[in-house]
Parts: sequence; C-alpha cells; structure tokens
Amino acid sequence: MTKSFYHFLMKFRHPEPNDQISEFANEAYLDHDFPKNSFDYDEISDYLELNGHYLQSMRVFDEAWEQYLFQEEKKNYSY
Repeated sequence: MTKSFYHFLMKFRHPEPNDQISEFANEAYLDHDFPKNSFDYDEISDYLELNGHYLQSMRVFDEAWEQYLFQEEKKNYSY
C-alpha cells in the first residue's frame, strides 16, 4: 500500500459534506490523535471504537476501508 488510510480518507474532505464518508473525513481531520500513518485495519478500527464518537456507525469506516483497499489494489495492478 502506498498511502496510509488517513491520507486516502482526506480526499473525501468537503466543506459541505454530502455523505457519511465525507463527514468521517472532516471529523478525522480534526481528530489530532487519529492514527495518521497506519495501514492496519485493526489498529484504526480499535482506535475508532474507543475514540470515534463522531462516527454514526462503524459501517462508515468499513465502507471507507473497502474503497481504500480497492484503490490501493487497483494501483498495484497498474504497475
């Protein structure tokens, strides 16, 4: 993987979020303790379960994670 999950998520930031992933991205940006350099699902999931009060549901994280994996996998096949 070339980008951390946080780096991937930041492309969804928007001043007027129109979906839950954009809301998640905006809140993660404001969360100074978010594991910004992590590539690990369990590390990020555990962090969010304890500190992700801004997530409406962990399903939002799971959907964003699936998009992250898809994008990273797509990059690896393009080489």
